Amino acid sequence: MRARFSKTAFPPHGSRTGRGVLSFALAAGLAACVGGAALAAPPAPVADDVSIHQDSIVAVINGTVLTRRDVDNRGRLFALSSGLNVSDEVMTRLRPQIVRQLIDERLRQQEMLSRHINVPPEQIAASIADIEHRNGMPQNALRDRLAQDGISLTTLIDQIRVQLGWTQVLREEMGARGRTTAAEIAQREEALRHEDGKPQYMISEIFVPVDDPRHSENELKFTETVIQELRNGAPFPIVAAQFSQNQSALDGGMMGWVQEDSLDPQVVAVVRQMPIGAISNPIRVAGGFVIATLEGRRTVGHQMGTVLSLRQAFLPFTTQLNPQNPTEQQRATLQQATQISNSAHSCEDLEAVNRKYGEKRPSNPGELVLERINPQMQQVLAGLAVGKASRPLVSTDGIEILMVCGRQQKNFAQQTPSEIADQLLNERVEQTSRQLNRDLHRRAVIEMRSKA
Repeated sequence: MRARFSKTAFPPHGSRTGRGVLSFALAAGLAACVGGAALAAPPAPVADDVSIHQDSIVAVINGTVLTRRDVDNRGRLFALSSGLNVSDEVMTRLRPQIVRQLIDERLRQQEMLSRHINVPPEQIAASIADIEHRNGMPQNALRDRLAQDGISLTTLIDQIRVQLGWTQVLREEMGARGRTTAAEIAQREEALRHEDGKPQYMISEIFVPVDDPRHSENELKFTETVIQELRNGAPFPIVAAQFSQNQSALDGGMMGWVQEDSLDPQVVAVVRQMPIGAISNPIRVAGGFVIATLEGRRTVGHQMGTVLSLRQAFLPFTTQLNPQNPTEQQRATLQQATQISNSAHSCEDLEAVNRKYGEKRPSNPGELVLERINPQMQQVLAGLAVGKASRPLVSTDGIEILMVCGRQQKNFAQQTPSEIADQLLNERVEQTSRQLNRDLHRRAVIEMRSKA
């Protein structure tokens, strides 16, 4: 399977203009479910016997201890990030894979140390602050919600540190292979021309490795448990970030647009039949199991779409809207929004309005593909002339006004040289990551002490 490679593990959520959720790792999912968390009281003290149980050693990895507390914290982090009420029975089935992932992280941490790779605290803090900012959260809301749920902030920090640091390890390991040449790009462009008219798939994946192909019962049981949680509503990017052992986990499992010859034959056979949005059953491939979700399909060389450049202004409410009983502030805000909608005649005008109201949402939500947003928003934007403000769009927390700044047709099935270069890099990164992981395990001394 081919993976995508991202400079950061935490791209933003989509805006309320209908923009879809972008590629995404664990922490953004946490931010999505935190909302406006209030300050939390510290967790209640635990009894001594419980504390002793939590501090029991699960494994020793090259002399580094992994405790039951570490495993429990990561499990609670998953439950919080998924937004689901994960039962004790489900968590019991997930724990072996959580242990495996934490062992991998310990090995990666040790490799980072051996290469003198340090992720500065400021970079981690910036990542967490960026998560909060992009999701409209007050400062420290993420920390407070973790405390409220009895989860150490260190659990999240450690995972962010390893994700960022491992990316640096792979760049270092790849060296000159981390650069793509014009000849390589031209070769891939020629190959794509021969693919003209063939299908491409937008796929996200979760890869569960199998150490011993003769005994894969535990991994199969884990894969089936994950699939059930996904079908119950757990966000695919969050689960992929937690449990997938491919580098695509950094992008929430997102692989981007891929051709059939870039996929395992077993996966191709499934995605040809899958409806968009479905979650596959376990797919057995070389080295493990794949869980796939299909997010789109197209024909190579042929997919026209309308790209919109937008600006938005957001006028916030001071309290949540009750449509049957709006407050005076909400009535006044609607009146102001109506005046702005009639008086704004340029994207610069709308940017100025958004600044005036505190830029609670970004003035520029980025380019949107009209055909990919929800039908209600398509109706608003499809007939909106360039430079004309939309009618006020009321939500429970405020009123939004949109304006189209530019509109153009684009063939999305034609990959740019930059996109091809990224795809080539992604493929090399995935190969390097798997090989280095195998080497780390082969050289490691791992002593299992007790079940998690």
